[in-house]
Amino acid sequence: MASRSFANLLDLLGDLPDIPHTPRTLPRVMTAPGIISDLDVYGRNDVGSDVSSSGSGCRERKIIVANMLPLKAKRDIDTGKWCFSLDEDSILLQLKDGFSFDSEVIYVGSLKVEIDASEQEEVAKKLLEDFNCVPTFLPHDLQKKFYLGFCKQQLWPLFHYMLPMCPDHGDRFDRSLWQAYVSANKIFADMVMEIINPDDDFVWVHDYHLMVLPTFLRKRFNRVKLGFFLHSPFPSSEIYRTLPVRDEILKGLLNSDLIGFHTFDYARHFLSCCSRMLGLDYESKRGHIGLDYFGRTVFIKILPVGIHMGRLESVLNLPSTSAKVKEIQEEFKGRKVILGVDDMDIFKGISLKLLAVEHLLQQNPNLQGKVVLIQIVNPARGSGKDVQEAKRETYLIAQRINDIYGTNHYRPVILIDRPVPRFEKSAYYAVAECCIVNAVRDGMNLVPYKYIVCRQGTAQMDKALGRTSDSPRTGMLVVSEFIGCSPSLSGAIRVNPWDVDAVADALYSAITMCDSEKQLRHEKHFRYVSSHDVAYWARSFMQDLERACKDHYTKRCWGIGLGLGFRVVSLSPGFRKLSMDHIVSAYKRTNRRAIFLDYDGTVVPQSSINNIPSPEVISVLNALCNDTKNTVFLVSGRGRDSLSDWFSSCKRMGLVAEHGYFLRWSEDSVWETTNVFADLDWKNIVEPIMQLYTETTDGSNMEIKESALVWRHQDADPDFGKSQAKELLNHLESVLANEPAVAKKGQHVVEVNPQGISKGLVAEKVLSTMVNGGNLPDFVMCIGDDISDEDMFESILRTVSCPSLPVAPEIFACTVGQKPSKAKYYLDDPSDVLKLLQCLGASSNPKPRHLAQFQVSFESRV
Repeated sequence: MASRSFANLLDLLGDLPDIPHTPRTLPRVMTAPGIISDLDVYGRNDVGSDVSSSGSGCRERKIIVANMLPLKAKRDIDTGKWCFSLDEDSILLQLKDGFSFDSEVIYVGSLKVEIDASEQEEVAKKLLEDFNCVPTFLPHDLQKKFYLGFCKQQLWPLFHYMLPMCPDHGDRFDRSLWQAYVSANKIFADMVMEIINPDDDFVWVHDYHLMVLPTFLRKRFNRVKLGFFLHSPFPSSEIYRTLPVRDEILKGLLNSDLIGFHTFDYARHFLSCCSRMLGLDYESKRGHIGLDYFGRTVFIKILPVGIHMGRLESVLNLPSTSAKVKEIQEEFKGRKVILGVDDMDIFKGISLKLLAVEHLLQQNPNLQGKVVLIQIVNPARGSGKDVQEAKRETYLIAQRINDIYGTNHYRPVILIDRPVPRFEKSAYYAVAECCIVNAVRDGMNLVPYKYIVCRQGTAQMDKALGRTSDSPRTGMLVVSEFIGCSPSLSGAIRVNPWDVDAVADALYSAITMCDSEKQLRHEKHFRYVSSHDVAYWARSFMQDLERACKDHYTKRCWGIGLGLGFRVVSLSPGFRKLSMDHIVSAYKRTNRRAIFLDYDGTVVPQSSINNIPSPEVISVLNALCNDTKNTVFLVSGRGRDSLSDWFSSCKRMGLVAEHGYFLRWSEDSVWETTNVFADLDWKNIVEPIMQLYTETTDGSNMEIKESALVWRHQDADPDFGKSQAKELLNHLESVLANEPAVAKKGQHVVEVNPQGISKGLVAEKVLSTMVNGGNLPDFVMCIGDDISDEDMFESILRTVSCPSLPVAPEIFACTVGQKPSKAKYYLDDPSDVLKLLQCLGASSNPKPRHLAQFQVSFESRV
């Protein structure tokens, strides 16, 4: 398919906000000695091709793309110039530790401050030279609609299981915000294209802000090495399917080579959405989960992010941290400190946490005056009435608890609602006997990991805490089961944050547990956190990305689809679309032809409700059969009665029923059984089992054939149907272990056939009969669409490649649909198959009058 202009991807979305083209004055990146890239993506028409933006011999680089750059910015009061510094706490900066020492890392993203248009060129140059950062300067209105609008008011609530059931409960879908999201993603993609060397560089895109960016990059560079990691939860299909642009986002993510998630739950939800909405199945290959997407394997990575141990330990060694630790110890002397560190967000469960503390004090009066909850409230990342309501509720509950259980010298709940520096947070982590993370939904949450490292401490921290280096380390965690880090913390007390009583009980267990058990739990946690740090996470992800991209240049790639539905088809080099000119030419110059045609999904659409062949199909089949040079067989899985009835007017056509069990050479001959000694007693075993699965799987049905039994689940729930099919197959394989029958799983079907029956064996028998009768075929065509037809392709190639044949015939093995196959050729759909058969029929001799007329028009066209 001819590629369209890159900008046309957006044309299909309607009116979008004005998108400024990437400034041509953006400083270039020298990607090879003496070579500066100057690729103009707006002036090219070959946007689907893989044209490098630089010369050969480039150094391999990692391009990290995220919403925000790992930088801090402020204006110099005296000069008025912008000053920038690296944000040492940014995970994007810390992940560099997972790459080799000589790797070059370039960051693409936005700044946290707005830069005036007149200063953007100077700032861009400075950031690239000093920090290897490429800024995306989004217009103010676009930035607001993109981030505060679509990201924070649409995606963020939905991905955290919050639906806008009414206007007071979240914002309804707004098409203009979606258009702003797409526009922003395009600007990010443009910036990546300014600097990328697509043959060598790896691109790693981060988080839900940029989920359609992979489509833009894949459109421009079909073989781009592209990974994506989602740092938020991915909701279940019941929630995600409510999003009006659900398909566009799924297809955007699938344009990556590797998609990463923190937990299997998030990955499972994504895979379920791909199955239910796009009809894609996945399988595990040697420990790696892969989705086949138009010939490309999109791999799924499951690994929670870690923390930077060195960064935390360096903060613990600061004198300011030690001083703060002593201050906290003195202030809360004789009391047990429970710590919470959360953003002011409706999903962090702060109010539920306070209710649990209230219940704890109510149920355990002996703890009053002895337990303090210190809740550090980080500034909200979004704005809106939901944040204000959450803040108001938090303060009201805290005030009530302090009024009831507090005294002049004791406050059970202390809210720290201000920006808290890193050293102060680390001091609280080090002192707290228990840390609680009570979020109702959170992607990962690294607070427990930081708490574990701070409780382990350093030599400097040991002095501040007044303990020896060999004293036991302890630390207790109470974590919500709905956060991403929960599965990795097996020693933590997991809670349902909505169950206030259970959370209160967990807090009581945590602060009253014996030290020896606390020590065992802490040691287990520290071993995991210290070995699975951010460097391990980045290194593991990049290794899997390299593995996912290793076959990029062993396959042919081309783009199909328009707009955000664009995707790349990736198939073996020898696999190509069947040329009408080529096959018609071969057909005309040959004299003994063998033609094998599948029926469902090949001659007629698989989804067709009416499977009876149309008069057009009958006419074209007769045209082929009436040519004495042709031996034509329709090879189907259907029963012989249906085939005999439907094709009674095709007198000269051979029929094969039930995947090869029955064969008839022409309408005048009788049906033969290819395996006359087949024992079908096994049907008495299989039928009641299939009937049971039919009754227990809504939407499934069973078909009883003369030689086979079929269980179909295409109308059942996708996940349940697939699960039941797997279970049925295992069940049948166990009961048929000593029976002459084989159970096979196909597309939405489980079928049991007699042993030794396949379409391939029938094709082999027909060809052998022709050879033995002195009619050596010089033209063999076989067309089919599913896994049973692959047997035919393989058998034909094997039979006609026999050394005993004096001359090898021309072979046209053709599958329907662009997918991996043993066939050399493909046609797009049954309508293409019918056009091909019409062309061949028009070239046959003798031919009916209307086909002769068709030949004239066809030849004039080619």
